[in-house]
Amino acid sequence: MDPQQSPQTVTPQGERVAPLIDGVRIRRATTHADERGTLCEVYDPRWRFTEEPLVYVYQVTIRPGQVKGWVLHQNYEDRLFFSQGTVKVGLYDVRQDSPTRGMVNELFFDPHQRSLLRIPRGVWHAMRNVGSDDAMFINSPTAPYNHQQPDKWLLPADTPRIPYEI
Repeated sequence: MDPQQSPQTVTPQGERVAPLIDGVRIRRATTHADERGTLCEVYDPRWRFTEEPLVYVYQVTIRPGQVKGWVLHQNYEDRLFFSQGTVKVGLYDVRQDSPTRGMVNELFFDPHQRSLLRIPRGVWHAMRNVGSDDAMFINSPTAPYNHQQPDKWLLPADTPRIPYEI
């Protein structure tokens, strides 16, 4: 096999060149450090990142090598803030009316790329901790969790129904 040139994945400014699934948004966070530690803003409505108000917030950890997902919500969006550990996120768009139906995104977040990620309803998502320490994220979904009837549809991590291996 002849050598092949590696394709471009980012711009000179570090922005990804591959398109995102319609409705997915990423807002890179700025971390301010001094001799005492760090401060990182998670969410501010003035950013206009999302129009829906904050109604529910919870924190999740993922142990090294473990997977959370595949998960799909039909009635609300997830807004995830990745702050600790190294996480690979897989997204798969199955929305009937989406211009990106069938598209897969692979995203990575770590303490050097702290970010707020919006995942629209109807998009399958899974996360794998690809680091050596516990990973952590905060979720502020657009609706509170319904314990009696969860809007949480599940598939196993190795499902053949999603054309991506998390």
